[in-house]
Amino acid sequence: GGMGSGGMGGMGGMGGMGGMGGMGGMGGMGGMGGMGGFGGPGFPGGIQPVQVDPNLLRPVHVEIDPQIQQVKNQEKEQIKTLNNQFASFIDKVRFLEQQNKVLSTKWELLQQQGPTGPRKNLDAIFENYIQNLRRRLESIVSQRGQLESELQNMRQYVEEFKTKYEEEINRRTAAENEFVVLKK
Repeated sequence: GGMGSGGMGGMGGMGGMGGMGGMGGMGGMGGMGGMGGFGGPGFPGGIQPVQVDPNLLRPVHVEIDPQIQQVKNQEKEQIKTLNNQFASFIDKVRFLEQQNKVLSTKWELLQQQGPTGPRKNLDAIFENYIQNLRRRLESIVSQRGQLESELQNMRQYVEEFKTKYEEEINRRTAAENEFVVLKK
């Protein structure tokens, strides 16, 4: 009688734990259903000790092929990558749809203006552009003058240093020759 009840309680514990059956589900008064559960006052001699099959307490080892695990992980990563690509693709589509609407609206406005409106507009735009280019050209020409004077200064420096260097070489050569003469 007591053994069978214990076994039933054990199975209940297993189910509660989702198939693993940890220590909490198997032992303890709470796991067995408390004092009013199977053990209740009906048993002569109080609560009977419950015999538990030690095999039930061992963790279940399901051998998983590491290659299968690796493949599953790769699949997960691929799915993540594809999800991200899909999301960015959807964003691009939305962006392009917005651009399309903007361009359509501009096109309609241009068509409503007729052949004379945009032409005047373009003339103004080109005039502006040409003036900008002229200003840049003037700026470059003035910079060129400045750079040419700097270049002239640098050439003078180089000449001065070259002269000093040659004088120094001549002095050194003369000193070495004197040294050789003195050594003899």
